[in-house]
Amino acid sequence: MSHIKILIAVAAVLFLTSCSSQKGVKRGSNAFVKGADIGWLKRMEATGYKFYGDDGTEQDCFKILKDHGINTIRLRTWVNPRNNHNSKEETVEMAVRAKKWGMRVMINFHYSDSWADPSKQKKPAAWEGHDFPTLLNDVYDYTYDVINAIKNAGVTPEWVQVGNETPGGMIYPEGSTSNWPQLAQLINKGYDAVKAASPKSKVILHVDRGNDSARFVSWFDNARKHGAKYDVIGLSYYPWWLDGKPDYTLSIDDLAANMNNVSKRYGKEVMVVEVGGEDNQAQNTYDMLVAVQQGVKAVPNGRGLGVIYWEPQGARSWSRYPLSAWGDDGRPTKALDAFLVE
Repeated sequence: MSHIKILIAVAAVLFLTSCSSQKGVKRGSNAFVKGADIGWLKRMEATGYKFYGDDGTEQDCFKILKDHGINTIRLRTWVNPRNNHNSKEETVEMAVRAKKWGMRVMINFHYSDSWADPSKQKKPAAWEGHDFPTLLNDVYDYTYDVINAIKNAGVTPEWVQVGNETPGGMIYPEGSTSNWPQLAQLINKGYDAVKAASPKSKVILHVDRGNDSARFVSWFDNARKHGAKYDVIGLSYYPWWLDGKPDYTLSIDDLAANMNNVSKRYGKEVMVVEVGGEDNQAQNTYDMLVAVQQGVKAVPNGRGLGVIYWEPQGARSWSRYPLSAWGDDGRPTKALDAFLVE
């Protein structure tokens, strides 16, 4: 090969390498997850909210997120929501959009018509009155239908959550942790449906208060005892919500210790699937996010997969939510720059 051809080949390799990353964004299934849950985005755009990059120019929110290191999008989905928000159709649309931006995708099943979290796990209205065998079929059919629709649209979710923040279970009352044998069956119907529709997708089970080791050991010991199937342990970490401990430095070591413990105890990968800090304390939130990422990366045997910010673009001026990473000027705060740190 001539020197000119060698130079051309080298230049091509360098060009392709530079294109595979953008301000710290790494592609590929093994890249550390730097994610954003953006379930509000479609509604924000529909109401006319405008997003601005660091330079003050109006931009697609996906571009702004990607320019700040985000490589993964998490989307929640509800069974029969009002106004079609977080419906199957909207979830498919947003998953396709995420793929077009080169993002990886996580799907989060709430198994409700609206929010499901530790304070509420209300059964979808269409499932009310069903006996338990029928309820098992409801979970399987719904889960398969959504994942299959996403796959048919050309997107393969890398991760799927079966339930959202389920320390007390899901789909009450049948799926309460007061009846773990039934909860495990519901989880396994969701797991089986995900694997049938998308065999390569990893299933996540998700518990809040990621710094609380006793909470996780109790929950996942029961999951193991009752044969619940899953691939990844998902944790939430919101220092702002912790009783008497809003300062992340008081709980960050407990988060790291808990991730190390549950990964070893259950032989599973772990991921902080929800995190957030105060929008008006951007430097503190930045520092917290850097520390959380460091803690996840330090989980032995490469089992720490990544960190996902919950609604970073959900500016308080629009949502009244105080834990976004967006300012009143429509731009991301310094906090979002934490995802550019390697």
